[in-house]
Amino acid sequence: MSSELPARFLERLQLIIPSSQWEPVLASFSSDRPVCFRINPLKTSTDQVLDEFKALGLQPEALPWNPYGYCLPAEARSLLTDSAMFNEGRIYIQGVSSQLAAIILNPQPGETTLDLAAAPGGKTLHIAAMMQNQGQLSAVEPVKNRFFKLRANLERGAASMVRTYLKDGREVGHKVSDRFDRVLLDAPCSSEARIRAGKPESWRHWSEKKIKEVSRKQKRLLHSAILSLKPGGRLLYSTCSFAPEENELVIQNALRKHPEMSVLSVDMPVINIQPGLSEWSGKALNQEVEKSVRVLPTKQMDGFFLCLLQKKTGP
Repeated sequence: MSSELPARFLERLQLIIPSSQWEPVLASFSSDRPVCFRINPLKTSTDQVLDEFKALGLQPEALPWNPYGYCLPAEARSLLTDSAMFNEGRIYIQGVSSQLAAIILNPQPGETTLDLAAAPGGKTLHIAAMMQNQGQLSAVEPVKNRFFKLRANLERGAASMVRTYLKDGREVGHKVSDRFDRVLLDAPCSSEARIRAGKPESWRHWSEKKIKEVSRKQKRLLHSAILSLKPGGRLLYSTCSFAPEENELVIQNALRKHPEMSVLSVDMPVINIQPGLSEWSGKALNQEVEKSVRVLPTKQMDGFFLCLLQKKTGP
């Protein structure tokens, strides 16, 4: 199995994953994960959607920590994408790990919230639903075709309180400093969690050079996100990469440049996790970084990294 994955990727991964978890993590790259989705309470009710699935002879499995999250076997994907439920925005197909982001950020109705790298809009829609379309939610995306896909998904999902901006997120913080109660930065990354055994197309663009390139962008985006956050506000940084250069080292850089920021401990609703690394490449990391969380991939979940930060209110 390991011969079906890039050798350098595996070498790096073994330095990150605990030895006790190595075999199940390695096996996860060959698993055919279920197709998972969220019911959109802005457009429908859970009972209505489950009745429609029952009529199709399907019984989705509920996620215990997300009242609107469900999964079906992988072979049901085409049925979902062809369904009226999906095309009318009553459900949104989204991986289990990605659903954690809005849950951990925990936006509230009436707050001001920013999604700084929003396309295609799954997490933005999740935030809008949690805010019950009450308050202000700003969604930023710099790439034109992705921006229009974002807008289409938000419109289909009835996220009426979202303002969208075709703009580079790295420029936002200086223009809206201390503006938002909550900020989500699901940063563009090397997408290591999407690598699949025996599928070279899934790692065609992966390299250590790519990791370094995206890391530079991530640091600037996080700097912008911090500037935009109100004192006392909370910011969630996440990626679908395993690389410490895109995760712990980005957080460490932010803490060094922004002493007003601290890392919050997170009560995770899943058990396939490990704390942030305490060192990388022989260099010790800020102990605060260990409060971040790496979600280990399983047969159901992709790998994911989350770090919840808060801006201090005083000097």
